[in-house]
Amino acid sequence: MPKRLALAAAIALTALAISVFAQSPSPAKKAAPANKSWTPPRTADGQPDLQGIWSNASIIPLERPKELEGKQFLTREEMAAYEAKVFPRTSREKPLAAGQVGTYNDFWWDGDSKRAPNLRTSIIVDPADGKVPALTPEAQQRVQAERAYAREHPADGPEDRPLMDRCILFPMAGPPMLPSFYNNSQYGPLTTNYQVVQTPGTVALLMEVIHDVRIIPLDGRPHLPSAVRQWLGDARGHWEGNSLVVDTTNFTSKTKFRGADESLHLTERFTRTAPDILLYEFAIDDPSTFTRPWKGEIPMIASDGPLFEHACHEGNYALPGILGGARADEKKNLK
Repeated sequence: MPKRLALAAAIALTALAISVFAQSPSPAKKAAPANKSWTPPRTADGQPDLQGIWSNASIIPLERPKELEGKQFLTREEMAAYEAKVFPRTSREKPLAAGQVGTYNDFWWDGDSKRAPNLRTSIIVDPADGKVPALTPEAQQRVQAERAYAREHPADGPEDRPLMDRCILFPMAGPPMLPSFYNNSQYGPLTTNYQVVQTPGTVALLMEVIHDVRIIPLDGRPHLPSAVRQWLGDARGHWEGNSLVVDTTNFTSKTKFRGADESLHLTERFTRTAPDILLYEFAIDDPSTFTRPWKGEIPMIASDGPLFEHACHEGNYALPGILGGARADEKKNLK
């Protein structure tokens, strides 16, 4: 990627990170451990009350790091030592080699009061190795072709840029809903707040980043016809005891979660396990992409509100800057 293009992309992502953290709600109290005898409150129509603002901030990576292979859980002392290693190596304040810009310093990381207690070593809980299953041969070919095209056409037009650059979708925000922190993804130290609103027949899930709203009907209606594809998929929900179960299909082939295509089938469970903890579980099934299904879970912590609009396009000159830089590089190379 030309230096000018890479610099513009970095500026775009930094601006997005600043936007998100500037709008984050004030810290919530430290979450209490889950109490198995605790009974969640009920809404006026008798359903478990999941309403409120929840943060999925986490230091736990999606996949188990090599240094923690074979270890599913840490002790509290081990977690404290692990955090002491992770934060410094992701800080911008450490000495950098020539030409490196580093990443964000400790100001940007969520403190203990904004993270739900979690001693797991990976968000993935199945398979047991904490790794995303291997791609099928078909998916490998598809991903390689897409990467080859991206290398040759990084910015021919806006449609060649990632969905996040275009303020269409922040892939980590979901679905499935993953924190973007440490080595979870390429996007830097972004976490996401979600607001849950319930009515007797519907659950609405507002995602702070790029302010998308998932409308989840609870009335048993069938999924949309297979020809209708949506950025966030087509969600249908029902209650199983105290858990909201959400079944989502009809994704587009452009979302590409971890290489998935439009055949992605996502099942999510939302369960309040304590007054300030919402346990989020997800199961991925896409036989055309992954060699086996896989699952993950993230405890989310209650967060003070309100949420403010994540105005992704407002004052955002990054995309025209990236495209303009690409045109300038093309002219330079023609000389």
